[in-house]
Amino acid sequence: MEFSRRDFLKVSGATTAGLAMSGMGFNLSPVEAYTWELRTKGAKETPTICCYCSVGCGIICHTDTKTGKVIYTEGDADHPINGGSLCAKGASLYQMAQNDKRMSKVLYRAPNSTKWEEKSWDWALGEIAKRVKKSRDASFTEKNAAGQVVNRCNGIASVGSAAMDNEECWIYQAMLRAMGLVYIEHQARI
Repeated sequence: MEFSRRDFLKVSGATTAGLAMSGMGFNLSPVEAYTWELRTKGAKETPTICCYCSVGCGIICHTDTKTGKVIYTEGDADHPINGGSLCAKGASLYQMAQNDKRMSKVLYRAPNSTKWEEKSWDWALGEIAKRVKKSRDASFTEKNAAGQVVNRCNGIASVGSAAMDNEECWIYQAMLRAMGLVYIEHQARI
């Protein structure tokens, strides 16, 4: 059998490379394939809109079908605005749903008080409704100076949210206009 100089260099080069790799911690034994189950397997996917800025990027929210808890969020690749990509705030949206430091109770601080009091949700919603009605009643104008019926409320303004979809915006606008609000704005225009 002829063993040329070229064959010698090939064999010695391969041997040197193999020894160098094994010395660096590479395992050259055959690799066994293993699999794991995705945490989103069987989860319900719900498309939604990012709540942070007025861009309105699409997000897919994965919820556990048994517990209803959010288990993962990702950018929606089919969304026309972001095409699946998310900024740092949008990518961290999962932490908004799963965060043990997030406030889950109503805290109220009375005027001129230095302490926060824990209140019920029913109390908070009732208090908001009472204050909106009081402000609307105090600033409602039925007729203008010329005697024309205007039915407007100048004492309340609204700035909408980019996290609302078209249907939610329609309902919100209908409620505001039914109250007589004139100063209605949306975050996307600001």
